[in-house]
Amino acid sequence: MTDNTLDQLSRLAMTLVSIPSVSRHEQQITDWIANEVAALPDVAVVHRQGDAIVFGRPGPWDVILAGHSDTVPEQGNLPPELRDGWIWGLGAADMKGALAVVLALAGMPDRPSLNPLFVVFGREELATSESVLAPLLAALPDLSKIPLAVVMEPTANHLQAGCLGNIKAELVFRGRAAHSARPWLGSNAIHAAITALQGVASAPPQDVMVDGLRFREVLSVTEIGGGIANNVVPDSVTCGINFRYAGNRTVAEAESLLRQRIGTAGELSILGHAAGAPVNVHNPLLERLRAAVNLPLEPKQAWTPVAEFASHGIDAVNFGPGDPDFAHRRDERVSLAALMSSLTILRNFLCA
Repeated sequence: MTDNTLDQLSRLAMTLVSIPSVSRHEQQITDWIANEVAALPDVAVVHRQGDAIVFGRPGPWDVILAGHSDTVPEQGNLPPELRDGWIWGLGAADMKGALAVVLALAGMPDRPSLNPLFVVFGREELATSESVLAPLLAALPDLSKIPLAVVMEPTANHLQAGCLGNIKAELVFRGRAAHSARPWLGSNAIHAAITALQGVASAPPQDVMVDGLRFREVLSVTEIGGGIANNVVPDSVTCGINFRYAGNRTVAEAESLLRQRIGTAGELSILGHAAGAPVNVHNPLLERLRAAVNLPLEPKQAWTPVAEFASHGIDAVNFGPGDPDFAHRRDERVSLAALMSSLTILRNFLCA
């Protein structure tokens, strides 16, 4: 790699970060990517919509390189800055640095032995009910024939397989209102919640091994609200429940397990469910990528779009230059060294 390559990566990343693209507002950055792609020899747009673009050299394609273009809301971290070998700014780590690597790979002058297809999509930072990727995959059924997708989520250039499923639920406890001076005339819903949730609060993470990788299933009370006034025994309390589970479980199995762990107290309702992704450690292209990364395969202790690829029959892994510790922070940043390392690893993977 040359100094020109580093300059190109820096320019691409700085420009991408400077274009605001908070979720649901990806049109401008998608337009900019489309213009960049139009200037690349032998590269064409396969599909285009306001919040997504798919491009690459003519097929057949061997591997998908994918990333999202949207960010969380700004926290006073625009415009970007380049200092001390780091690009600072909204989305630098999650995941516009990765998109810079994608565009640099798309513009490689040599034709690699693996032909990549590039998928850039929006609305990833929102609930899966607003997913752009799922309907995009449904609209392009030929993508399901591609044996591996590399989702360039922030992993600090570590290779992470699978992902956790994510259930968002609501647990409501009912009581009977009364004057707080005579609480025996009522039934305190908050007291009932405290008692019932002791088991959830004290339960340690549950380790689940999937193809030699340790995923940690965790159940948390993340929100709580109830009460009318300080002198009223409350007749209801609502708790937010979040359950992260290993991706080898089906949706039905995960929801059944959640109900078992919550128990019979309260009224449990599932508000949202993003299925996890299984692990296929025997995929030949994954073995080739592991050789290029030269690091042990790790479990992904979070939900990522690899699950959406998996739901369409495409094995997927997480690998990207951003450091997850900097994602969504006011001081979000990505190092130029990480961008160069990611580009080198993926180029070696494609060209080996």
